[in-house]
Amino acid sequence: MAEDLDQQLIGTIGYVTVPITVERPGEVLLPVRGGTEGFSAYCDEPVAKNARVIVVESRSARSVTVTPCP
Repeated sequence: MAEDLDQQLIGTIGYVTVPITVERPGEVLLPVRGGTEGFSAYCDEPVAKNARVIVVESRSARSVTVTPCP
């Protein structure tokens, strides 16, 4: 079931709750199972708090790689 969720997260739009830096992951809130859940988030560029992001990769059950929404 975790693998199904991993695949479902790709393409999901969420919001940054803890800023992401190149050196350190931040946190994003993503819509999951009718609610929202926090995930550790990585990105190749800094992303500010409250920015909208899209999930491009699921790294583990609780972490994702994101990119800023255009």
